[in-house]
Amino acid sequence: MRRFKRAFTGLLCLALLAVLLPGCSTRKTSVECVIGVSLANLREQWRLVLKDELEAEAEKYDGVRLVMTDAAGDSEKQEADVERLMSYDIDLLIISPTDVEALTPVISKTYEKIPVIVLDRAVEGYDYSLFIGPDNNLIGRQAGKAVLELLGEDGGSDASVLEMKNDSFASESRSAEFVKTVSEAEVPTRSIDLPEATRDCAEDTLLSDPELLEGVDVIFAHNDYMAYGAHLALEELGVNGIRIVGLDGFSGENGGLQLVEQGVIDATVTCPTGGTEAIRYAVDIINQVSGIPKQIILRSHQIRPDNVADYQRETPLTEKPAVIRVGYAQIGEESHRREACTESIRQAAKDFDVDLTMEFTQPLVEEQTRLVQRFIHQDMDVIVISPVVAEGWLPVLEEARAAGIPILLVDRMVDEEEGMYTSFIGADFEEEGRRCARWLLDELPEQTIRVLELRGTEGSSPAQSRKNGFEEVIDGSSRCRIVHSACGNFTREGGRLAVQEYLEHRGWDIDAIFAHNDDMALGTLEYLAEQGIQPGTDVKIMSIDGTSDALDALQSGRVNCVVECNPLLGPQLMKAITDLMQGKELPLRIITDESVFTKDTPRSQFQNRKY
Repeated sequence: MRRFKRAFTGLLCLALLAVLLPGCSTRKTSVECVIGVSLANLREQWRLVLKDELEAEAEKYDGVRLVMTDAAGDSEKQEADVERLMSYDIDLLIISPTDVEALTPVISKTYEKIPVIVLDRAVEGYDYSLFIGPDNNLIGRQAGKAVLELLGEDGGSDASVLEMKNDSFASESRSAEFVKTVSEAEVPTRSIDLPEATRDCAEDTLLSDPELLEGVDVIFAHNDYMAYGAHLALEELGVNGIRIVGLDGFSGENGGLQLVEQGVIDATVTCPTGGTEAIRYAVDIINQVSGIPKQIILRSHQIRPDNVADYQRETPLTEKPAVIRVGYAQIGEESHRREACTESIRQAAKDFDVDLTMEFTQPLVEEQTRLVQRFIHQDMDVIVISPVVAEGWLPVLEEARAAGIPILLVDRMVDEEEGMYTSFIGADFEEEGRRCARWLLDELPEQTIRVLELRGTEGSSPAQSRKNGFEEVIDGSSRCRIVHSACGNFTREGGRLAVQEYLEHRGWDIDAIFAHNDDMALGTLEYLAEQGIQPGTDVKIMSIDGTSDALDALQSGRVNCVVECNPLLGPQLMKAITDLMQGKELPLRIITDESVFTKDTPRSQFQNRKY
């Protein structure tokens, strides 16, 4: 598999503005381009590696020039840096923001003019071309599991953990999940914030206050350089028996991989920078390549002495098999969107010469798992699942893993650990719910809002996540609440029956309907009109999918807001399968690009839709 291989080359002096001219290239772009890069800082080792990755990958392309700035951790300076980069007439901006809240307006403004790739920290909303970054929550959980594995070896029933972290957005997310993971095993954690995330600061902190180490069995440091500093302090103090887990997993001298290999620390969790991917996607965006996703969530790995050599070993890419056999467990055609998804995948399989066996099941997890088991027994190269519900998948996923067959999830997630499947391709369902809620609060800025929610299939990941996203936004408002929530099973009939039942039993006191898909929303329109309630006027209608029928209703004023959930996942799925069969490592999640449609959306955006 393709691994994160960039060596950390040491601290480099960088002017606040540096222009990288193209060197010996191995690829060509169809246009000459200048890419502006605004980095949050160049103090942290992680960001120095990011810089090295960006430069190394850019050198592979003819015609690509980088203009790079260092914000030195100052959001006001970074805002000025972006303005300066724009004055150089750059074709695309790559930005790693210092402060998400402060930089979101700047990124949105820039996105109106040129493409923007955001690294490391996702900004509010979707006003960017592409986000590339790690899953910090997952990294925290992986670190917690690494600590628990070490404690399990020692049998420490009265164990204690010292967490050494720094004040950063990523550190906060990782720490929360880390503490939660070890707390579930009833292992207490003491956390200390270091003023600098460096080797020297970690070493000096422990040397100046050795009492911090009393009763500690494992130290978790939020980067490998702090982990190395902790090791040096333990060595100088003559303290033995304390295990160390780091984070970042870089190669090179005193990088996490070397530290694990030499036994200096006991484990690390990799945190890829995304620099290589950023340049590759930047070139594709500038060259107007179709099918660019909205988010790439990078994969992280737990590295231990028993797997560090395998991780570092370069696995050569291979030619794809003459025939790739794929088994697809698809849900029955519950909606027009599902039909479009199915057709997109079938067509893409033909385009990529993939031998696709797609079978449909009733909306029962038991039927889908039996189908997956049949694919396992048929020794498929890859198995793809669109899970009807999120739970109940662990046994069959374990069976597939034991058989060495990768599992890809499309359109829907499972409620299992990320290591149980290879990758997810689909939408950000929570963000879809947030978008509906934001639109509603903006559309009705002063009045109290009573919402009727039409949920999708019980237990399905879209239904759970869209509800969570919507509630996350309205929870911050005292004037908007869901007064009733009913399951409509993603069907027109289900949506109509849910509204009919509410009206018959409680009368009509609803200001807005939040439907988890277009079909349920469309199912309510005729019934509401028959009852003398004008949809779109007397009650605001919000739905998710973006089907042509819903957009027709939007243009006629019967639906007010449609959040797109792009079903045309076939090309991205088949590209992922082909890459996987060639030995490439896939991202943890590939999130599709989607839009919000309202009465203000130009009609031209509705034309030539395939669903």
